[in-house]
Amino acid sequence: NRKTLMVNIHPTARIHPTALVDERATIGQDVVVGPFCFVGPDVKIGDRTVLRSHVTVEGRTTLGTDNVVYPGAAIGCEPQDKKYAGEDTVLIVGDRNVIRENCTLSIGTVQDEGVTRVGSDNLFMANAHVAHDCRVGNGTILANNVALAGHVTLEDYAIVGGQTGVHQFCRVGAHAMVGGVAAVTRDVPPYVICAGNPCVPHGLNLVGLRRSGFNDAQMRALRRAYGALYRENLTVKEALEKIDALKTEFPDAAEVLTHFGDFVAASTRGLIR
Repeated sequence: NRKTLMVNIHPTARIHPTALVDERATIGQDVVVGPFCFVGPDVKIGDRTVLRSHVTVEGRTTLGTDNVVYPGAAIGCEPQDKKYAGEDTVLIVGDRNVIRENCTLSIGTVQDEGVTRVGSDNLFMANAHVAHDCRVGNGTILANNVALAGHVTLEDYAIVGGQTGVHQFCRVGAHAMVGGVAAVTRDVPPYVICAGNPCVPHGLNLVGLRRSGFNDAQMRALRRAYGALYRENLTVKEALEKIDALKTEFPDAAEVLTHFGDFVAASTRGLIR
């Protein structure tokens, strides 16, 4: 019954007559689906999200509220993984993201948790790719043609420069900045700026940290932590012990020091050097 099926599409949604929206999709209040878009049956789109035109949203995909998706984007597409065999996996995208032209975001695979997760307030510039099972935090920026391979973690407020590739299972820490045309094959610690092929560290992301409101005590503590890890010829274990000891000297910076140390300690791929 068409009338019964349409119950999931809010009456205030504006769907262009050339768009193909499956009647089983869930479409929220004031959603805009522009010309020549395709929305599949297992898709949920939150209030006020806008699909500009020629956007594909498929798979078991949830888009939150106030997202804007530009022409040519493919959201919830099947993983580019030869092991994928049609399993029922998921893509979850948060709120207020801007997804520019021709970006691709894949659903997960059963080899991981089966979920690709994207947070809120992110900017995905044209042609960016978020592969299966990635975990993207909040407030990140992926510049043009950035490619995140499968199982990559991108923490909050990380920035990845144009044309950069991030190897599968790598992590990029919070407030880190990766320069353009880089090859990230190991973990990038939080708060660090890096570049190159292979990617190497070039100090702290000082400009980004100041813009994010880090205070003088936090900046001094992070300089010391960076020095322990990269400039004092210490083993990782020795550097972690020194970073932990800094919490006594810089009590107001204990939280960022803990995050820096925990990230380093949890690395399985090794750190950029």
